[in-house]
Amino acid sequence: MRNFLLGTIFSVTIGFAAFQLSTHEASAQSSPKMNLSDPLPANVFIELAKVINPTVVNISTSTNPRIRTRRYGHPQDPFQNMIEQFMGPQQRGPLRPQQALGTGFIIRADGLILTNNHVVEDADVIKVQLSENDNTSYTAELIGRDKRTDLALIKIDAKKKLPFATLGSSQSLQVGEWVAAFGNPLGLGHTTSKGIISAIGREIDELNRFPFVQTDASINPGNSGGPLVNLKGEVIGVNSAIAANGQGIGFAIPIDEAKTVIKVLEKEGVIKRGFLGINMYPYPINPQAAQEMGLTSTNGVLVVGVTPGSPAHKSGLKEYDFIIKFNKQDVDSSPTLSRLISDAEVGRTYDIEIIRSGKKSKVKVTLEEHPDDKQQANLKKKVYRGQKAPYDLGFTITNYTKDIAEEYGLAPLKRPYPVVIDIEDGSPAAKSGLGIGDIIVDVNRKDSPKDTDVLKLLKNKQINSLRVLRGQQPILIYMNPK
Repeated sequence: MRNFLLGTIFSVTIGFAAFQLSTHEASAQSSPKMNLSDPLPANVFIELAKVINPTVVNISTSTNPRIRTRRYGHPQDPFQNMIEQFMGPQQRGPLRPQQALGTGFIIRADGLILTNNHVVEDADVIKVQLSENDNTSYTAELIGRDKRTDLALIKIDAKKKLPFATLGSSQSLQVGEWVAAFGNPLGLGHTTSKGIISAIGREIDELNRFPFVQTDASINPGNSGGPLVNLKGEVIGVNSAIAANGQGIGFAIPIDEAKTVIKVLEKEGVIKRGFLGINMYPYPINPQAAQEMGLTSTNGVLVVGVTPGSPAHKSGLKEYDFIIKFNKQDVDSSPTLSRLISDAEVGRTYDIEIIRSGKKSKVKVTLEEHPDDKQQANLKKKVYRGQKAPYDLGFTITNYTKDIAEEYGLAPLKRPYPVVIDIEDGSPAAKSGLGIGDIIVDVNRKDSPKDTDVLKLLKNKQINSLRVLRGQQPILIYMNPK
């Protein structure tokens, strides 16, 4: 979990440890709005759960460990070599993927799912389960994500039309309005909690560019990315964070703001942030320094550096310029200016009002895309397709390539051998200690230079021996069948 505001607020993803996902079969219908023209029925939350739960999904992610060089001793360490001489190669503890749980909800019948960025950020594998009592797990494709708004889009192919949530509006929300939060708290499966909207427009800039909807509907770790729903069955927010030291204080991203992000993420994959290209003095200017610079106020931002070739450089901004307005909006601090620039439209020209040598003036700057966003857009996630081991042994391999070696941090080989790229949790491969990034040298004492060789040499209903290279160390693994 990520801590915010000195540890008092944190996002609500849960590490995947003691709890297992459980799901049930979802209805293949879009979620209808509830009719509230009549007085509210006593079972309103029961009916609400029937409408929304089929659209809610449980998300589990895993981040593969990167196997680098030998950790225990130098390759020529005589003590290590002595141990291996008399006791054989010493196997390390199995390197398992880091796993986490979160929630999402289907927003289109073709399997498009909305969730939080921090649920899927840096994940190598994203798995989705639709409902309780359904063990089917779908591998999701990451469509796009944005850290600043903490929103992400993923998509699954379920080979059928899926129920999807109705997106409402957060514009007319009122304090005291009944709402329900849906999600996968603590990995327990689909859960519904009720409460009211306790505040609107909560600005917590460290967490999100959008002011939050605050609710006392119970939100727990694992609820991240789940829907906050009104009594009409409409999604009015996306569960995002909770106050760690408080009770009944949860935060959701308003759905109207999320709608604007969804369109861009599906089209571009990222939200382009404006980039100015300056280094700012991070603290307020003291009165003495302000007087020396000819400033009448300490509200503003002092430029201490300009990146060559940046929009700031092209516009003529210089060191010791004092920025007081951006796009006619007052700038009182460096965080304010950073937010204004990040939220501004890339490619558009803006006026910046400055004080230079005691005199006010304006410069025009055309913002460019932030270099980090440009890099993220160019670095599409590589998906390696491999050969799945037979007999439900639970691992997938692919042939060694330069790209695979770079991705998994593998040492160069004189002769290529297959690489393990996926391990199924709880499988014979996982229990044996086989790890992602292991290079399989031989199977049942026979050389296996290709992935197809490994598949042919594995045997059914008996123990298989695999000699693998992990870093620079050979390890012998015995894999028992289920």
